[in-house]
Amino acid sequence: MNYKEYEKPEELRKLQQLSIELLAELDRVCRDLGIPYFAYGGTAIGAVRHGGFIPWDDDIDIGFLRADFERFLSEAPALIGPRFEVVSSRSEEFFPACNANLALKETLCVPEEFRDCPYQYAIGLGLYPFDVLVDDDAELRSQCRATWLWGRLKFLCATPCPHVSLTGWRRALVLSCCRVAHGMLRLFRVSPRWIQGRWDRAAMRFDDCPTGRVADFADRDPRRWSASLEELFPLVESDFDGVKVFLPHDYDTLLRRGYGEYMELPPIEERKNHYPSSLDFGPYR
Repeated sequence: MNYKEYEKPEELRKLQQLSIELLAELDRVCRDLGIPYFAYGGTAIGAVRHGGFIPWDDDIDIGFLRADFERFLSEAPALIGPRFEVVSSRSEEFFPACNANLALKETLCVPEEFRDCPYQYAIGLGLYPFDVLVDDDAELRSQCRATWLWGRLKFLCATPCPHVSLTGWRRALVLSCCRVAHGMLRLFRVSPRWIQGRWDRAAMRFDDCPTGRVADFADRDPRRWSASLEELFPLVESDFDGVKVFLPHDYDTLLRRGYGEYMELPPIEERKNHYPSSLDFGPYR
């Protein structure tokens, strides 16, 4: 995920405004259902440092404990407004990620690596389950390897050209391997839903062994944005561009663990966003 500045700033702002509408809908539904959620990653930084979006950011990420994530997937579709939909591998076979989205119907916001994917991303919020982080280092390493492997295979079911942060011959080699893996998965008709099931099983492997710590296993390094339950709860309310959202109770500790001195603006070369290859506001033009 690299940084690319929007050529038309009004497009970025429109994308942010529609994302805020999605956030307001998620907050409404979660309050109605009594489902706790928390702003995650750069969204939490934006809430604390800017009172809303980081100026160059273009997406919103939300975290849930696993049980709350499952409740949202099963119960929210009956309550959300007609403009919205909950999307995951359970509803779209070729949804390429292991998380879920709350999406805005009749729009497109397709990352470059998924431009040829059978599922075309809409403007949406990323919804991430947090699963138990086991205490045993060997068990945790095994779990992280499994979630990393199944997560990469899930992407490769959808695209032969995932985002690769390498350069030069290393990048060319990795992308060549990705194309071969993608072709093999298609040749043998490996089901993306089967791969999702394996990822879910690996991520939830220790959910019946409460350790008091949870993490997002969709992240490259789950320990980087792990949290104790005492750091997460009770949640605190914050403003996000005019919408009330929830933050982890000890957000400062969590953000410093994940990002260091997060209150300082990073240099341009360290900024990140999700500049789309296809962007269509549909009826919201």
